[in-house]
Amino acid sequence: MPTDCISYQESGYFTSLINDYLNQKSDLQSLYHRFPSLENFEKQLLEKEKNFNSDIVKRKTLVSILEKQYSGLSVSDLTKWNILALENPKTFTVTTGHQLNLFTGPLYFLYKIVSTINLTKQLKLKYPEYNFVPVYWMATEDHDFEEINYFNLHGKKVRWNTESGGPVGRLSTKGLEEVFEVFSLELGIGKNAEYLKKLFEESYVRHNNLADATRFLANELFGKTGLVILDADSKELKKHFAPYVKEELLNQTAHKKVLETSEKLKNYNIQVNPREINLFYIEDDFRERIILQNGFYYVNNTELKFTEAEILELLKNHPEKFSPNVIMRPLYQEVILPNLCYIGGGGELAYWLELKSYFEAANVTFPILLLRNSVLLATEKQVKKADKLNLSWKDLFSKQQELMNFKVKTFSEFPIDFTAQKDFLRQQFESLNKIAEQTDKSFTGAVKAQEVKQIKGLENLEKRLLKAEKKKHQEELERISDLQNELFPNQSLQERIVNFSEFYLGYGEVLLYKLFEELHPLEQEFKIVIL
Repeated sequence: MPTDCISYQESGYFTSLINDYLNQKSDLQSLYHRFPSLENFEKQLLEKEKNFNSDIVKRKTLVSILEKQYSGLSVSDLTKWNILALENPKTFTVTTGHQLNLFTGPLYFLYKIVSTINLTKQLKLKYPEYNFVPVYWMATEDHDFEEINYFNLHGKKVRWNTESGGPVGRLSTKGLEEVFEVFSLELGIGKNAEYLKKLFEESYVRHNNLADATRFLANELFGKTGLVILDADSKELKKHFAPYVKEELLNQTAHKKVLETSEKLKNYNIQVNPREINLFYIEDDFRERIILQNGFYYVNNTELKFTEAEILELLKNHPEKFSPNVIMRPLYQEVILPNLCYIGGGGELAYWLELKSYFEAANVTFPILLLRNSVLLATEKQVKKADKLNLSWKDLFSKQQELMNFKVKTFSEFPIDFTAQKDFLRQQFESLNKIAEQTDKSFTGAVKAQEVKQIKGLENLEKRLLKAEKKKHQEELERISDLQNELFPNQSLQERIVNFSEFYLGYGEVLLYKLFEELHPLEQEFKIVIL
């Protein structure tokens, strides 16, 4: 096949907002700070250095919390060095975030982290006087358990059947022994299967909560590369965020600023809408919205109620009880991390683009926003099939019905396109319409109706001919659709559905090696990685 990549814009899988962002459309330039280019990181470094380093205590707190969270883990020398380096004013982070999906969830979990690690390497080569640390921010405070309690393997859902209404990071791993048994049977035997079984068991069965399990798993997969994994569900870290929480409680700045920005995005689908107060109250077993009504602060679905003085006193003594929602979480991240760049998927970047004016009001540097690498994994056998069927990657990325129609037209011995006949018919009716204009309106209407009828008749004949040719070339079309279904399960992106274990079974460590070798985060290309 002629190329091993396709542009994001050509892939057909990204929204108009993300395509316009990638094209640096002028209408959007007020919604981000700097576009992700290697050269733009110099100004970002200088600004963040000035903005963040005024409070050296934040760096010390961050290092202290990370050391506690990594206690008991087998930590690589590079990760240890990266954690300690965060005290250095010349050290900055590149961050990605992700939910605590069971056994990483879909493939793009890997792509996010590999993109993050590879960008730090690239930045170090360009700016050797600085240090760059890749950070995986675990979304431990989320409570959308139904989004993360399963993963797909060989077209089947491996599901964790339990209940959770609170922050998922604190959720007990009790019951995952049964999931492990199902997973083990599905994997079968072999060296790679045994590794995956051991990895799952050590991650989930031998750790008490989902945050610890996910940290262990991510560290096992990426620890050697220096990845630093952060759980921001921490009283000490939230002390540094408390002034911004206070501002939200008293003045609801996020609501006002994000609504202003949303107006600039009215021609797109808005990703998230701000609430009046963008905070949750968090306890071990629940996470509920804080609502301001008639001068009192209520915790939704509970009997908890606070006056202004009471809730500010609670914030002072227990900042850990306040959890930012999707609007405020990015600000929390940028307040406690010396961060330069956030790497995320299209949906994440869409809501980040709503936040710049809020960051400006908070006087916090807005990070560079980078669309994570997207990948299609294909085998050599699948590439050969595509070559034999004369399919390009652009063909395979197209919608299946469009692809079938296109290919049947190339297979056919005669053109299945009545455009010329329809154009000729329209020309004939132009003459009739001129005659009709010289008579009464009823005749004009009859001519118009006849034109519509005959054009419609040609379109129906065209469809019938296409259907007949599809039947004639059914065997070739089935081979094409079978291949596309292999690469795009459920006619969706592979990276959004398939779990990494499916490919690790066949390729082992080669999978990660190939990803690190071939993913280039600053290139705007949907990468096809051949295994």
